[in-house]
Amino acid sequence: MNSMRFGDVAIVMMSAVGDAVHVLPVINAIKRRHPGSRITWILQPGPAELVRGHPSVDELIVFERARGLAGFFDIRRRLQQRSFDLALNLQVYFKAGLVTSFVKAPVKLGFDRRRARDLNWLFTTHRIPPSPPAHVQDQYFEFLRYLDIDPEPVEWRLGPWPEEREWQRQFFSQFERPVAALVVATSKPEKDWPAERWAKLCDILAADFGLQPVLVGGRSRRELEAEAVIMAEARAKPYSALGSGLRRLVSVLDGAAVVIAPDTGPLHMAVALGTPVVGLYGYTNPKRTGPYRSFGDLVVDAYGDPNENYPVSMQTRPGRMSRIGVDDVVQKLRLWEARYRSVGSRSALRR
Repeated sequence: MNSMRFGDVAIVMMSAVGDAVHVLPVINAIKRRHPGSRITWILQPGPAELVRGHPSVDELIVFERARGLAGFFDIRRRLQQRSFDLALNLQVYFKAGLVTSFVKAPVKLGFDRRRARDLNWLFTTHRIPPSPPAHVQDQYFEFLRYLDIDPEPVEWRLGPWPEEREWQRQFFSQFERPVAALVVATSKPEKDWPAERWAKLCDILAADFGLQPVLVGGRSRRELEAEAVIMAEARAKPYSALGSGLRRLVSVLDGAAVVIAPDTGPLHMAVALGTPVVGLYGYTNPKRTGPYRSFGDLVVDAYGDPNENYPVSMQTRPGRMSRIGVDDVVQKLRLWEARYRSVGSRSALRR
């Protein structure tokens, strides 16, 4: 589509934080190829907090999905007087298709019929070609290739922003040891690792690796319940940074020596920041949602059975997170220590 005009571009991706992280290289590539383009991103409040202030995002339109039908009426009203040259529908669900229908653009690009759920393809004018299952990040890059845009180099540019550096310095100044950031819960209970194992891991991080455990994430009920168990059972008491907010979480992950996390937004944030991350996978397929291009050697894979060569797929496997033992995580931390700890870092805060 060499004749495509890249003036005003609308991005429809309203899902979770991890998906928002995967969208950033798409937006950066568009800006790199078409620096005069103007990017408007339609998304929900959580991801909006994360990407607010991003240099490649010119405008955010926040979709209040929690308001039900009122949220859809509001977004339709806000888009009624707007027009775009191109809309990218990067989601495959009905709500994204409905919002895409509100966008006035001659070209609305979405997934092919096989991958577009809920008849989502009906809301687009153009569709990327079918392709075999792939990592989520690579699927988004299919949109760029359809538009004759090179996704390389893959850039997230997640921050921290210059004005956030002082808070980051103050946060890390209270610790005498490097920080291990622990993501203790996710949006789905099936992806969580048992809290009592986090408590045991805190003691090992402090005693065997000389690290300061720091709990990160939000303040949902399950996160607070996990925090209570960890604080009660760990001898080496971690510092709790739960509820710091997504932008401050960027600063914490950026300055951490290592991050340990299930498949959730902060894991992908850590990858985007170049911080080594030990990924805990059992419920979701790491070939589809694992750390992209980095730190795959640090993944604890309980999704597959021993010697199983499973394919890339969206299939989930409930009950497998409990297969991950503390020793499995420690083994990956030994690998981190050998391969990544002594390499140094672009952030002096990690040393």
